[in-house]
Amino acid sequence: MSLDVNLMALVSKNSMSSKFIIYQLLPRLFGNTTHVNLPNGSIDINGCGKFNAITAKALKSIQELGVTHVWYTGVIEHATQTDYSEFGIRKGHSAIVKGKAGSPYAIKDYYDVDPDLATNVPTRMQEFEALVERTHKAGMKVLIDFVPNHVARQYASDAKPAGVADLGENDNTNHAFNPQNNFYYIPNQFFAGQFNLLKDEKAPYHEYPAKASGNDVFSAHPTVSDWYETVKLNYGVDYQGGHTRHFVPVPDTWTKMLDILLFWAGKQIDGFRCDMAEMVPVEFWSWVIPKVKEQFPHIIFIAEAYNPAVYRSYIDFGHFDYLYDKVGMYDTLRNITCGNESARRISVMWQRVNDILPKMLFFLENHDEQRIASRFFAGDARKALPAMIVTATLSTSVVMVYAGQELGEPAADAEGFSGDDGRTTIFDYWSVDSLRRWYNKGKCGGAHLTTEQQELRAFYQQLLNVSLQEKAIREGEMFDLMYVNCSNPRFNSDRQFAYLRKAGDELLLICVNFADTAAEVAVIIPKHAFDYLGLQENMQVGAVDLLSGVVEPEQQFSSEHPYVIKLEKYSGKILKIQESD
Repeated sequence: MSLDVNLMALVSKNSMSSKFIIYQLLPRLFGNTTHVNLPNGSIDINGCGKFNAITAKALKSIQELGVTHVWYTGVIEHATQTDYSEFGIRKGHSAIVKGKAGSPYAIKDYYDVDPDLATNVPTRMQEFEALVERTHKAGMKVLIDFVPNHVARQYASDAKPAGVADLGENDNTNHAFNPQNNFYYIPNQFFAGQFNLLKDEKAPYHEYPAKASGNDVFSAHPTVSDWYETVKLNYGVDYQGGHTRHFVPVPDTWTKMLDILLFWAGKQIDGFRCDMAEMVPVEFWSWVIPKVKEQFPHIIFIAEAYNPAVYRSYIDFGHFDYLYDKVGMYDTLRNITCGNESARRISVMWQRVNDILPKMLFFLENHDEQRIASRFFAGDARKALPAMIVTATLSTSVVMVYAGQELGEPAADAEGFSGDDGRTTIFDYWSVDSLRRWYNKGKCGGAHLTTEQQELRAFYQQLLNVSLQEKAIREGEMFDLMYVNCSNPRFNSDRQFAYLRKAGDELLLICVNFADTAAEVAVIIPKHAFDYLGLQENMQVGAVDLLSGVVEPEQQFSSEHPYVIKLEKYSGKILKIQESD
């Protein structure tokens, strides 16, 4: 390829980014040491993790992993089949709760925390506040979910502040759509979901008039495949009336959501992961995020986003700090790991979002996706080590790890409602084997881990810390080397990927091998890279692999001589290049 190639197709310039590492953790699962794990088991049988189980010792170990932010998933009170009526919490109908524990994304009370997570239910909020304080003392920041698109079908706040009206409390239920209603209605129709409306109760679930379901089903007859346990919130968009938008005057839902965000920001948290942000009009985010930041400037907003066509709108106009990069980088790295795509596709994916790359959040696991080690994905966590190196070091982007990922959790259980799907359940009371082994009744160490689990966690700890500590990764530029190596006979561009990261005088050469066999690759570094990055040609250099600490043989660093790297299968190296004495 000629040297007049488009520079933007080679270089990602991301100086002065604020790279950080998120650890997603479900308190319900974390710290649950019960071994019973009965499918569809109650909380009394299967147990449940607690806020208090996330101890200072546990947090110290998480921080040492290289984590800067903990995303506590499922904090806000959601619908459940467990009865807490003795504590003044209204009982839900089991027919419209998914799983014994219930989905963390079917919010039942925006002003309360999940009573399942409390050691002492009456002091549940204080226990959460203490967890926030412990996390900060451990040197990390706190993220929680904000679920703006839908709420539990039986939403009712028992803990709302005085003078606050409940969602739907003042709705005109005779209107299918009204800009000042909080919900969408199906007037003159009873809710008639296409599933058992009696379940374990004495009488079937009753709702009149029926409300639209959370996944934009404007019908009284949602199926079991729908988000039937939730109802869609109304932000002033008339979906059945040509998607017309009614934002003046400000819809009532907007002001209620602002109050909720300010309530939680006042709990000293540091940010929100906003569920299904694209299902809420960008105009709302443009209005609400600046208002929250006026009072809490440090708060960050992360959007769960899946439509690249609107990414820039949600950043530039909607004021989001970060967006998921699921349909781009995640899907691509998964396909490459599974042998279904060429490693060259990585270049295509980062180029598509190059102008907003520092705003993208990279991950290989979260609660929605199948575990790497599951038979539905790679079947072996080690096969994704090259993908994880790319995830952590390709750019200054934020990186997220899901609790248990660093231990190779296979999610091989059929927990109940969740079933055998390669995911760790968010619907059931359960104890995750790998996390339970690591947690070890609060000792939080490797004594009960297998050798493979210990080695995997050590890899993640080294990689994540390197990605934060190395200036070239944290805030430097990236130069993609694939365009000159696609036709290189000593480099398999379908199974290997290589790039440079540079900041100041620090230079890294990163190369990964997705193949199931070892390889000796000869990476061509073009003169264009030397000129653009200001590198000295024809010097003798040494290198150390920052992942293993192994010192590499000295070589000539030149556009005329490919740089030779030996790679084991499913591996990679982060080589710190230094001029020889």
